[in-house]
Amino acid sequence: MPSKRVLLEERRKRIIRRIKRIPFWLTFLAVLTIIVDFGFDQSSAVQQGLNWVYVATLITGIFSLTGRYFITRDRPRRKVWGFDGLLIIFLVAILFNFFGWIAWSFLDYLFWLYVVILLVFLREFSALNVDFKKEYLNPAQLFIISFLAIILMGTVLLMLPNATHQGIFIIDALFTSTSAVCVTGLVVVDTGTYFTQFGQIVIAILIQLGGLGIMTFTSYFSYFFRGGATYETQLILKDLTSTEKIADVFNTLKKILLLTMTIEAVGAVLIYNSLDENIIPLMTDRIFFAFFHTISGFCNAGFSTLSNSLYEPGFRFNYSLHLIIAALFVIGGIGFPILFNFYKYLRHLILNRWLPVSRKKPVVHIPWVININTRIVLITTLVLIVFGTLFFYLLEYNNTLAEHHSYGKIVTAFFGAVTPRTAGFNSVDTSGLNLLTIMMILLLMWVGASPGSTGGGIKTSTFAIATLNFISLSRGKDRLELFRREVADISIRRAFAIVSLSLVVIGTSVFLITFFDRDMDLLQVVFECISAYSTVGLSVGITGELSNMSKLIIILTMFIGRVSMLTILIAVFRQVKHLKYRYPTEEILIN
Repeated sequence: MPSKRVLLEERRKRIIRRIKRIPFWLTFLAVLTIIVDFGFDQSSAVQQGLNWVYVATLITGIFSLTGRYFITRDRPRRKVWGFDGLLIIFLVAILFNFFGWIAWSFLDYLFWLYVVILLVFLREFSALNVDFKKEYLNPAQLFIISFLAIILMGTVLLMLPNATHQGIFIIDALFTSTSAVCVTGLVVVDTGTYFTQFGQIVIAILIQLGGLGIMTFTSYFSYFFRGGATYETQLILKDLTSTEKIADVFNTLKKILLLTMTIEAVGAVLIYNSLDENIIPLMTDRIFFAFFHTISGFCNAGFSTLSNSLYEPGFRFNYSLHLIIAALFVIGGIGFPILFNFYKYLRHLILNRWLPVSRKKPVVHIPWVININTRIVLITTLVLIVFGTLFFYLLEYNNTLAEHHSYGKIVTAFFGAVTPRTAGFNSVDTSGLNLLTIMMILLLMWVGASPGSTGGGIKTSTFAIATLNFISLSRGKDRLELFRREVADISIRRAFAIVSLSLVVIGTSVFLITFFDRDMDLLQVVFECISAYSTVGLSVGITGELSNMSKLIIILTMFIGRVSMLTILIAVFRQVKHLKYRYPTEEILIN
């Protein structure tokens, strides 16, 4: 029986924990207030009430941030002092500007008010002691739940009155949200004309969160501000990020975020410079166009504010824009592990080979800097791009490429070959393609991007392992050898499991849609289902004509394609913990 003093101490600690959570809940209320402010038209009285919520949040944020530095036990780490200091200065500046005590012409009050509130919310959320317990949720379940949560949140936001010009049905909002979060790009309404700029901003945020995963953002910023995480949390993040070592989890998350922000920033600048001022006169519109398409491009989402994507008149022959967006989704589709390994190789070349030669020092040789995964992905990607471009050029030379000159034909053929690999943009009329071209695109869509990337499909490594295994079996080998390495049996089993499950999901989707929409052409339905499963976003024009039940099938197919059927099965079935036994081995008659 605990003593009265112990009970009082526990009660005091509970009260302190609840008090510490007050700033978080107030900033959470402020974020909801921003959503209401954007999503609904406000009367002057309601707007004034919302403004006072903002003021209360600013004051609370100032006291919460400064108060942490007066409590020795909860004092933040040195590396976040600069961030907290700048945030406090901004909070004070916005507060003074609100009351008119100080006014700066460069300070756009509303814009910086929203930015600061979101930063304070992120800061307070990161300070919470939220740890994932592996006994309650395994990595697969947590991954699926995070995607479901973002999809539902996006559906609610897209249904707000100010998100669209004329309202939207819940099934269409759910379809759009799922397509954005699953970085697919299939649409049932025109993104550029149906949604307001607020709705388009919501879609861009959903694409970014879906492309990188909400766990990437929340986990890293929580670690950055708190300085650590529990062992259980690190184990789950290790599985989610496919990191080899637990110690490298948060370093990997940091690299992913920095690389993403850098590539998207460079892409936005290049896209902005490629735009014609006569077509988009306002600078603000060009900036928004650039950022929307760089996010959509790098995340392989395929969403565009143009009604006909890059086939829109005025953009159809902007080959520099096509090449920039193509570079974005090719880089995004290669995968973060491959990009990091390639960076490691370049660093090795510069530091250990080129610099020693210039300084007349011994050259350092490190074996296998480029690992087998990188070799498989890069070779497979190169083969698919080269042969895809060649076949598209030959098959469509006198068809969809007829309106382009020689250089334009090559660029458009290249774009047409790389975009089916989960990018979803189109620079030609997809419905006017030849049958042979469509069959090639079906294969490219099914293969998709690379593992650990923002793209979908069965992945290039899966396709490569399955193909090489055929060759290995035909040569009478009892194992798969590649680059003087033996591929692990578990990798081969996973590859064939992914291939089999993809065919099951796509076949089921085709069957159900042809059942609910019996007047649809079978080839068009197959194209739509493979595009949905591989999160490509290309369509031959039947998406908006589907019935509500067929739309639900496509929604489910997009979701399964993004999280993978194998992940869903892992989340559903109970994992076997003990495999320290072996049964006698027997061969099964196959053919």
